[in-house]
Amino acid sequence: MSFSNADTGTKPADPYKETNMTSPDLKTKVEDLVNFMEACKFGMMTTRIESSGLLTSRCMALAAKEGNGIDLIFHTNTESGKTDDLKSDPKINIAFLNPIGEWASISGEAEIITDRAMVRKYYSPSLKAWLGDLNDGKHDGGPEDPRIGCIKVYAKTAIYAIARGSMLGRGAEIVKGTVTGQAPKVNQLREITEEELTQWRSE
Repeated sequence: MSFSNADTGTKPADPYKETNMTSPDLKTKVEDLVNFMEACKFGMMTTRIESSGLLTSRCMALAAKEGNGIDLIFHTNTESGKTDDLKSDPKINIAFLNPIGEWASISGEAEIITDRAMVRKYYSPSLKAWLGDLNDGKHDGGPEDPRIGCIKVYAKTAIYAIARGSMLGRGAEIVKGTVTGQAPKVNQLREITEEELTQWRSE
């Protein structure tokens, strides 16, 4: 089911997308996405609340990547609300945004991992600040603390936009578009399909 409120005939109803969509080779698409996520570091993780069905988002720090760079690893307190959300519905979105308006949206499915080998592999001492030391000899914020787990996001699809040209050039394009009514070429808008991500993992 789709929504439409206009009939533009043979002309594109979304000229911004039509003008800015680019389709480079898969290597370029994925590597530019990975570099952008690494530069942002922090993303918004969106999950569905079981009791209400509503969506909620939390800021999360990217801890690591697997799957040839496209499957994302985040630390988590296993006793937090997000793990409850993911247990009932593993579907997830991670969104990244930087100060100049470049952005990325990764949709997929998440797995909560409590395997100590994986926790140790990606453990960061800074986690202790967030979990604290309960002084019971077990819940100390260290790598053996059972509250520390990982959320692994298996990317299914991705869409992102990175800037085209300089800030001055993009500003000129927007002014031109305002005058002429033509969509400005300000971004490189790219989509990566599930099939492409599966192919990338295997390379």
